[in-house]
Amino acid sequence: MNVFDVLKSRGFIYQTTDEDAIRNLFEKRKVTAYIGFDPTADSLHAGNLVPIMALAHLQRAGHRPIALVGSGTGLVGDPSGKTETRKLLSIKDIKKNAEVLKAQLSQYISFEGDSALLLNNADWLVGLNYIEFLRDIGKHFSVNKMLTAESIKQRLEKGLTFIEFNYMVLQAYDFYILNKDYECELQMGGQDQWGNIVAGIDLTRRIAGKEVFGLTFPLITDSNGEKFGKSVKGAVWLDAKKTSPYEYYQFFRNTMDSDVGRYLGYFTFLPIDEVKALAALKPPLLNRAKEILAYEATRITHDEEGAKSAYLASIEKFGEADPHRTVESSSSILQIREAAPEHPFVEIEEGKFRKGFSILDAFVDAGLSSSRGEARRLIRQGGAYIEDQRIDDENLILGEEYIWRGKINLRAGKKRHMRIDIVTKSV
Repeated sequence: MNVFDVLKSRGFIYQTTDEDAIRNLFEKRKVTAYIGFDPTADSLHAGNLVPIMALAHLQRAGHRPIALVGSGTGLVGDPSGKTETRKLLSIKDIKKNAEVLKAQLSQYISFEGDSALLLNNADWLVGLNYIEFLRDIGKHFSVNKMLTAESIKQRLEKGLTFIEFNYMVLQAYDFYILNKDYECELQMGGQDQWGNIVAGIDLTRRIAGKEVFGLTFPLITDSNGEKFGKSVKGAVWLDAKKTSPYEYYQFFRNTMDSDVGRYLGYFTFLPIDEVKALAALKPPLLNRAKEILAYEATRITHDEEGAKSAYLASIEKFGEADPHRTVESSSSILQIREAAPEHPFVEIEEGKFRKGFSILDAFVDAGLSSSRGEARRLIRQGGAYIEDQRIDDENLILGEEYIWRGKINLRAGKKRHMRIDIVTKSV
């Protein structure tokens, strides 16, 4: 299957300069394509996974990805997608972050031999002569045209510094250099990079007379409109020291039902037919699809052992969604043969939730409290938990919104757990 169609079927394609031309390009020869990653932090985060996975798909299809670490552009700061000026980092911090990014990118892409390239734009940007650059490169840019770019227009309302205004020129120059020195024909990036990508295509055509192409990925948000990659604790980092494999697993395990299919397409290498089959599962079995998503995403970032440990820790705490293995999958999660511990549970009819189920009654029915009064005291003393979150409101009502989950995990104190399985009353 043409890798362009692979990316499209998995939801990666948002916008292209010429869809048919790009598809034909991949059909005719081995293609070199690049994505840039500015070292603005000491770790990449889950929001970077879509471009990283796109490069990995290219390599798996026999093409040559370039991961460009932007130590040069990082000194300037990309205004795209930001409402205010980025904090400028020191050269020392940029260099330190760049080394971390190189190591992290190697987890997803093999840079052995010539199958992929890991480059740094500081190699050609930092030593530029400013006057020569203005004369040779700046003359090809129209300020009027630059002002029409979405990333520029959004920032003009709140203020755009001159150094940020230059970012588009530098990124365009990157594409020209990569095409000249490495025969790179395609630049990819988030949808907020469209203006920068088009500028690079135009610059390469003007200077070298060559046709190059661009495509962008959609901005990933969950069904609530929240930007992907954030948890209640903040950013979900790829660095295990900043976000543990267990926390990383739980972030994906807690995916909303409506997002499971999209996330399986983006963040796993499972066949697309299997992705569709898993996404079509109905609650509560859809929770098995979430386990597979979380396991596969964690395995890719934190290796097989990290994913296995996170999965076993999770099912020990919350139980397994498909203990009888009725859901088929090519995931190596099925190779984990350790017996899942018996997790105590109680079945409660969904009708109670439709009427509004008091958290006090839930603790009583689950056998974690002998009376509503005891449940109330437990909450006031800070010892009552739902889905590992402390309950502060003794008047909390569990309504219909809980039915879609299929299961609810309650805890009294540190060790007493009980799972509520929400069931439909048989007629």
